[in-house]
Amino acid sequence: MLRPLRTLLLFMPLLACAAPPAPPRPPLPYPESVRARILAIARAEWAEWGGIVADPAAPPRLEARPENFPRLIAYWNAVPRDEGALARNRGIYAADPAHPPATLWADPPWSAAFVSYVMLRAGVDRREFPSNASHALYLDGLLADARDFPAQAPFLPYRPEEYAPRAGDLVCADRSRQPLADWSERLAEAGQFRPMHCDIVTATPPGFVEAIGGNVADAVTLSRFPADAQGRLLPRPAGHARWLVVMRNRLGQLPPWGGVPMAGLSR
Repeated sequence: MLRPLRTLLLFMPLLACAAPPAPPRPPLPYPESVRARILAIARAEWAEWGGIVADPAAPPRLEARPENFPRLIAYWNAVPRDEGALARNRGIYAADPAHPPATLWADPPWSAAFVSYVMLRAGVDRREFPSNASHALYLDGLLADARDFPAQAPFLPYRPEEYAPRAGDLVCADRSRQPLADWSERLAEAGQFRPMHCDIVTATPPGFVEAIGGNVADAVTLSRFPADAQGRLLPRPAGHARWLVVMRNRLGQLPPWGGVPMAGLSR
């Protein structure tokens, strides 16, 4: 009587492996307060860094100053995998906390960790915003939701020339040597690293899109990007990363708090 039971126990792991994977869970809707929290946190972090506006004359290496050390610790703790950033920079800081060298927090880049920190601290769960040390990899999660759950996705992708960013959106550029021609090309290489940079839009005064990002001039910095009369981003000049996508933030704007969601991906 025991032999059949033993045989079944031996085959149970194989049966478990053969089971089909569970379907992805749809994203949850969020209340209106989440957008206000995202903007308030981004602006507060910018103010703590000195309210710097992107300028070639910005003070150098602000990330290496002792007073900013705990801020970078917080940003990196917002991502599941920090690429060794915490251990490496804790060691650099420990050697002389009062006068750390200019190499402190110089590597790896922390701009994606900053965006992840803002979203996580605002209360956006990792299911809806998959925090990551790479902009490209958290964008993969947002694009997958837009594809699989177009009526519920918290972010929808748009070409920069077809949609005017609003406060709370993400504006993202491709920093690679061979930038993608369209955001939809990213779907075919999902999961692969690609150098990108995203900022959080905080205001849209006439002729500009203002956005706050991390690791810009080695600080949390506000950039003013030129926009056309309709508020759409203008192409960036030669030598700058090419705009790839605007991720429309629908947190707090979907039912039951908002109107009827747009269907499908923006093509």
